[in-house]
Amino acid sequence: MITWSSLYHVVEAMMPLYAAMALGYASVRKKAFTPEQCVGINHFVALLAVPLLIFRMISSNNPYTMNIRFLAADTLQKVIILAALAAWARFSNNGSIAWVITLFSLATLPNTVLMGVPVLRGMYGPMSENLMVQIVVLQFVVWYVLVVFLFEYMAAQNAFMEQQQMSPPQANGSHSVDIPAVNADGSDPDVSIAQEETIRPSGMLILVMAVKKILKIPSTYASLLGLFWSLIAFRFGIKMPAIIDNSLSIISVSAIGLGMFSVGAFMAQRKKFITCGYYLAVLAMVMRFLIGPIVMLVSSFAVGLQGVFLNVGVVQAALPLAVLSFVYAEEYNVHPDIMSTGVIVGIFISVPLTILYYVLLGLER
Repeated sequence: MITWSSLYHVVEAMMPLYAAMALGYASVRKKAFTPEQCVGINHFVALLAVPLLIFRMISSNNPYTMNIRFLAADTLQKVIILAALAAWARFSNNGSIAWVITLFSLATLPNTVLMGVPVLRGMYGPMSENLMVQIVVLQFVVWYVLVVFLFEYMAAQNAFMEQQQMSPPQANGSHSVDIPAVNADGSDPDVSIAQEETIRPSGMLILVMAVKKILKIPSTYASLLGLFWSLIAFRFGIKMPAIIDNSLSIISVSAIGLGMFSVGAFMAQRKKFITCGYYLAVLAMVMRFLIGPIVMLVSSFAVGLQGVFLNVGVVQAALPLAVLSFVYAEEYNVHPDIMSTGVIVGIFISVPLTILYYVLLGLER
């Protein structure tokens, strides 16, 4: 049973998040930072601080002792949700890659780094901390790479279509298109039905453009290098030199704090606390705290996950949205208002909800 002391440690771990967010909010309100400077801070987090954090998290995890069944349940949850969203986007008039990315992130990418460890440790003991690290490693190696790839694919698709609209058609009716340097803005192209039939983009060319972009992103290399180092280091008992580890930690520890700072700064630039509107805010909370945990429960049963491991999997799926999801949404300008609401409101309501899941799961034992 979770104790008052454990609850205190959960609150103790959450307060720095609120402090960083409040500082970002106050800084913009007091005009200490301009909107352009806030964009620069978020760009620093996405381009430098987050990749170093990713490398440190992955490189410090022992890949040879990971719980395969637990990770299989987590993977199945994400695959089911991603497949359902992809089918919806394919056959619905309201579907788009942007919405697939946003809803997938809301449903499947919890804040396991800062909130998962203290919350789950208070509920299920030290063993849950190791499971949280394994979840984080899988997120960084697979799922965030996939999210960034979808961002880049969407940006390449938009840039391709914009270039075709500006290029005059050749004699055979085709367009001459140069592969542009893609700046991801996340906006949906405004193309008429007749234009769309004429300038339908090549899926292979868009794929090449997206791959070229993702190979230039530091977080991609951070994930691969972190995994490569962990495979070697834990196989042969090699430790990273302290001078290198300490150098990396100086920047990497700022990633979450500055990420929350960016959330507060973003919120201060909006007129309302719920910047995306109440309907979308409710949708975000349903995806985060209802759909995600329910699918995780089904996935756990499907792979035979039982006991405390099943409980840990469901509770971690009910944690608030990861700050990194907002950082990427702001960087690519894809529904950042929804993602900021998911982070802010989620942090406020997550503790009672995770405790509710903890109690309900405990009733079956």
